[in-house]
Amino acid sequence: MPSPLRFAEDPGIGTPGDDLHPALHPSVTNVPVTPAIESAEVRTYSDIPGQGGQIAAQPQWNSNSYYAPREDEKPPSSPTEYASGAKTPAELLRRLSLVDSNRPVMPDMDLRALHPNLNLSGGIISATFCIPHSLGFQSGRDWDVKPRRGTSALFDAFSHLAGPDTSWNHTLVGWTGEIKPAEGLPRPVPDSRVSANMASTNRPASVPLNKASAPIPVDASTRAPALQPPGEGVRVTKADRQRLEKQLIRDPGGKIVPVWLMDDSDETGGDGVMKDQARWRRYAEHELYTLFHYKQHEPTDGRAERKWWQDYYRMNQIFADRILELYKLGDIVWIHDYHLLLLPSLLRQRLPNIYIGFFLHVPFPSSEFMRCLSRRKEILTGVLGANMIGFQSYSYSRHFSSCCTRILGFDSSSAGVDAYGAHVAVDVFPIGIDATAVARTAFGDANIEAKIARIREQYPGQKIIVGRDRLDTVRGVAQKLMAFEMFLERYPQWREKVVLIQVTSPTSVEEEKEDSGHKISNKISDLVAKINGLYGGLEYTPVYHFPQYLSRDEYFALLRIADVGLITSVRDGMNTTSLEYVVCQKDNHGPVILSEFSGTAGSLSNAIHINPWDLGGVAECINNALAMPANVKADQHLKLYRHVTTNTVQVWASNYLKRLVTNLSSFDQSIATPALDKAKLLRRYQQSKKRLFMFDYDGTLTPIVKDPQAAIPSDRVIRTIKTLASDTRNAVWIISGRDQAFLDEWMGHIPELGLSAEHGSFIRQPKSDDWENLTEKTDMSWQKDVMEIFQHYTERTQGSFIERKKIALTWHFRRADPEYGAFQARQCKKHLEDTVAKKWEVEVMNGKSNLEVRPTFVNKGEIAKRLVNEYGHGTGDPPEFVLCAGDDFTDEDMFRALRGTKLPIDHVFSVTVGASSKRTLAGWHLLEPMDVISTIALLNGMADAGDVGAVAVVEAQHSADAA
Repeated sequence: MPSPLRFAEDPGIGTPGDDLHPALHPSVTNVPVTPAIESAEVRTYSDIPGQGGQIAAQPQWNSNSYYAPREDEKPPSSPTEYASGAKTPAELLRRLSLVDSNRPVMPDMDLRALHPNLNLSGGIISATFCIPHSLGFQSGRDWDVKPRRGTSALFDAFSHLAGPDTSWNHTLVGWTGEIKPAEGLPRPVPDSRVSANMASTNRPASVPLNKASAPIPVDASTRAPALQPPGEGVRVTKADRQRLEKQLIRDPGGKIVPVWLMDDSDETGGDGVMKDQARWRRYAEHELYTLFHYKQHEPTDGRAERKWWQDYYRMNQIFADRILELYKLGDIVWIHDYHLLLLPSLLRQRLPNIYIGFFLHVPFPSSEFMRCLSRRKEILTGVLGANMIGFQSYSYSRHFSSCCTRILGFDSSSAGVDAYGAHVAVDVFPIGIDATAVARTAFGDANIEAKIARIREQYPGQKIIVGRDRLDTVRGVAQKLMAFEMFLERYPQWREKVVLIQVTSPTSVEEEKEDSGHKISNKISDLVAKINGLYGGLEYTPVYHFPQYLSRDEYFALLRIADVGLITSVRDGMNTTSLEYVVCQKDNHGPVILSEFSGTAGSLSNAIHINPWDLGGVAECINNALAMPANVKADQHLKLYRHVTTNTVQVWASNYLKRLVTNLSSFDQSIATPALDKAKLLRRYQQSKKRLFMFDYDGTLTPIVKDPQAAIPSDRVIRTIKTLASDTRNAVWIISGRDQAFLDEWMGHIPELGLSAEHGSFIRQPKSDDWENLTEKTDMSWQKDVMEIFQHYTERTQGSFIERKKIALTWHFRRADPEYGAFQARQCKKHLEDTVAKKWEVEVMNGKSNLEVRPTFVNKGEIAKRLVNEYGHGTGDPPEFVLCAGDDFTDEDMFRALRGTKLPIDHVFSVTVGASSKRTLAGWHLLEPMDVISTIALLNGMADAGDVGAVAVVEAQHSADAA
């Protein structure tokens, strides 16, 4: 019977009475991580070069990129040298590929020269949730900086952009992550590349080296130092923060700028106190991560979610502040993943012409799932602040465009989304890996060769299926085991000839960490025990399950010796294990079985695709993969190999930036209208004492409806407007196209409210019942001619009708067939312009499903100008705060008039309402009337759940000002 593959040994595992599940025991999990999931404490591939203040020659952070060539290996200097000695076409291909060489990457063409109209600075600011390092802290000393698990491919891309192969000046901005006290923690032992003298001085003599966790010493009997009580938190002084920032600026992977997320209420004298540090990731990982992976929570009262959303909004705002400290005109800001979905819009609010790219590394759900998210509008409008949004696969991009249409009402296509006067490009960029570094590591280490030999001895004559996954429900480990059980049942000829080696590393996602009762771990353990009990014996164990991290050597040894790679994720963004498996199989040509629900499936078209929910289908594919002829395997692998070694992470980053710059050149982004910055609005409101509000009615305070008479204000609208107008510092006006009777009936009972009817033809001052006719001396003879034309089209357009006001005439077609009504409106407008408009001083205006004719001197702009000039019942007393909101082109007159005033620009908030892609003179946008009412409620001190983030930001600013 082959002895089990021993990845880690600890006599304490499974001790009776332990509350912790054995699979999650620290002595099992606190060993080196697999290459695709870097550890917050340890690095699998090697230590960071440049220890002791020495900076490496080239930027290298991550697992795949930091193995330098061995000193005895001189890289070829030309393609001829690469090819020399090749005896077969396959060998020639390998020599010329990325994998078996250190082929210099040709520098990209300078995008600044190709697109001079953009005035690019050459700078890139990449924003990701966490920096590539985990931090240990002890006040007054240098920070303990160690590699972080996760997104190794992304860190490779950053390393590439900061390196000599590109012309970019790259800066990485990210949160520090949870900071832990460093006192009492053992120092990491340098690897063989560090001198023996240095190694001997740094290595604690009392701690033996655990081979399974090299190069990190692990002593299972040593208890970890006790952390500070949660109530005290971690206090970091200003000097400590500056010390870390200096360390990170000199980082060998390029310039890193940390984002500090602290409890502002505890900041005194420059010190920052961090208590519940995990709060910043809760909304993203509890709400967004689960929904994006097609999982839903049970309904709750929403209190926790409200607090999480407040932290999420505030975190994105702090990121925006940090980026703007670094930003120079012409820089490109590249934002990554679901923790920062609000950041594009927050940056766009403050710099309307900034160049922003966004890339989502996880799946994006269909609109049916997305609409279940309570903050769906805020999330979608937040990310639409970017100029281009990238996804891992076409289905994710299609889902996003569909959500923008179905939830927000925006026009969209496969090329992008039209939102607020600008085009937001949507495209697909499957991420790759640093294939050169993977192959150099996997095939250039004698330790790996030795481990391969030992594994072969343990499983003589048996086929090896390898799986490596996180302990997440979305990784499909349970489905994999059930399919393998069915495989052994249906194909008995493979019993005792095949083993499955399954490695599960602990999850890094907050939501999955709260697996109550270790349900996932227990289910996997039960399935393993069941399979081994049914089909195993004294001399044969079908499944070897290792709930731990693997060392670098073990990981690559398994990938190289495997006969089949099995990945059964039920929902996944980009699975880099499958890409590394392809590189490591360049000699064996082992097939990879890949879930069709993985984002990698679209890229690896020559892999064996399976539906993990179809257990019988997976079992059949395992059989086919094991029985596949050698020539078929070689042919499939060659195609996969070419793809992986060609579409590397460096190519991914380059292609994304090229496409982004091309889109910036192709579409005029300067006309985009950013979402209303509610934090800025609230702060300005609180700082001012003389305030003026001007609101349109239809489409702004109430939705557009088929019957104009049915557009009555809701109780909430009336209460909200009444509360706003009751403040003596506020002058509140409704400037509508409605007639006097309608406004009197529905809004006239609010005495503090000012009213203007028929687009400024009539005005009623606050605390007055009398209407002033501003057009009483106007010749209204033109109405007869207009009525005849309107009547002509009414008779020919079923569902249309005429509304006669005292000054204006309106022809409505909102009840008619939309297409025919719009056609008739165009014909009617042309008729009016060719006749009445040439004879009288009137203008013909397109409204929302209507045409209106009115005198040319009557418009909302004149009223807005008058209200500003006469504010405070006299001239020379301008308001300190103006909020003007409207939804159609008649309200553009107000926005135009406000631009013509001498009011400071930061005192005026002109807001267009609606999902239209129109160009506007307004400075901000809101999506729908409900958002207008929510904004007014925010100013009234009754913030909705979606606005608590803005309140938190303003409160933090007040605290900072007070300090």
